[in-house]
Amino acid sequence: MPIKWLYNEFGVASVYHTGRDAWLVIVGRSCRMFAFGATSLIIALFFSSLKFSDFQIGLFMTLTLLGDVLLSLFLTLVADRVGRRRILFAGACLMILSGTVFALSENFWILLVAAVVGVISATGGDFGPFRAVEESVISHLTTPKTRSDVLSWYVTVSSLGSAAGTEFSGRAVDFLQKLNGWDITDAYHAIFWLYIAMGIVTIIFTLSMSDKCEVAETPSETEASERLLEERQRRADVADEDSDEDNRDLNSAVFSEQKTPQKRSLFAQISSETRLVMYKLWFLLTVDSLADGMVSLSLTYYYIDRKFNLSKSTLGDITSTSYFLSSCSTIFAGPLARHLGLINTMVFTHLPSSTAVLFFPIPQGLALTVILFFIRTGLNNMDQAPRTAFIAAVVKPEERTAVMGITSMLRTLASAVGPSVTGFLAGSDRFWIAFVIAGALRICYDLGLFAMFVNMKLHTHESKDQVADPRRSNDVEDLTELELVERPT
Repeated sequence: MPIKWLYNEFGVASVYHTGRDAWLVIVGRSCRMFAFGATSLIIALFFSSLKFSDFQIGLFMTLTLLGDVLLSLFLTLVADRVGRRRILFAGACLMILSGTVFALSENFWILLVAAVVGVISATGGDFGPFRAVEESVISHLTTPKTRSDVLSWYVTVSSLGSAAGTEFSGRAVDFLQKLNGWDITDAYHAIFWLYIAMGIVTIIFTLSMSDKCEVAETPSETEASERLLEERQRRADVADEDSDEDNRDLNSAVFSEQKTPQKRSLFAQISSETRLVMYKLWFLLTVDSLADGMVSLSLTYYYIDRKFNLSKSTLGDITSTSYFLSSCSTIFAGPLARHLGLINTMVFTHLPSSTAVLFFPIPQGLALTVILFFIRTGLNNMDQAPRTAFIAAVVKPEERTAVMGITSMLRTLASAVGPSVTGFLAGSDRFWIAFVIAGALRICYDLGLFAMFVNMKLHTHESKDQVADPRRSNDVEDLTELELVERPT
């Protein structure tokens, strides 16, 4: 009984019953994050070994981020028209292309073009088109009851993959460097062959997915006109002559409309109803991402090292522990979302993390500083899965991929501004102010999220999506969950 309770309470049952496509998405992202984690550890060191200047390294990071944002935005806007699996396949091909260039070339400009046009994660984050499309696929495959659980495991497993990739990369470089005939640059090149291999694995998983991953097709306007015509003709058979004449006129109008169907845009269209909701959420997420960029983990490690002058082994232990806490905590996001509601889970887990950021500069001892750091990192990612589930619940199914792509773009751009602000403060010996500002912004985000969305009705579009799609195997269970609303406190 305890095992069965854990199996259901922590969402393993939800992942299992969602089906094979969800498993492929989760495992595929874990492999991809393994590659991203491996390259993020060595990419700056790789450039340094090639004698690139600090300016060139900074330019590479900035342009790579910009290229990933633009590529992600474009591909997610067309994903539902072109096909989600095709976009994932294209992204994996670009990942392989970039990895091949980095494994073979040492020219800065060639590497820069490969990073901007292709898919290279310079920071370990999941940039490119993958995440928004995959979150849309999972939202499509799951029910309102199971969505938070599956998304929680999507985040948890990928975090473990990233941590494993970072650990593997460091040990692999040390091992290869000790081999005869290998220098440090050759060892770095070898890591990108691993990147290529993970891109190939991503392709295999993508090709193994079924058409259930695609957005449900809606009847075309021509088919609708044909059905209307048949109905009018049936009525004409039993109507009098005058009515028959009227129906023939109507049929002519239908035929005229049928000959000139409206063109459908390649890009996804977002309704005004959805925009009204998302404008508020996008503003709040931009504030939160700006704060996260100001006190990113790399900058936080630098602050701790500068304040306490720690050995690198001690700093490494703190880093590893923080990754482990972050991975473990996301397992509980699904159960909390079921019991508390999506918005409550996002706010009540993120608010203590934000408070820890605000108070982080105050302690003068290492122990309390590390405790606050662990509170921040341990709770920081618990809002990811509920946030994605919330977006999926308030937008129309055909709009999810585009909305999630725009959300990812805005968050990335906002987080890119943060380090510049912190760099200015750190240079003037006011590094601690960055944590105070970031903590205050994060708290404003949490309170604003609660005030604006806590009582919003969710899943108003689910019935149309699920009833219209005969490929869904869980329609009966889904229909029992359609009227779920966010529980007020």
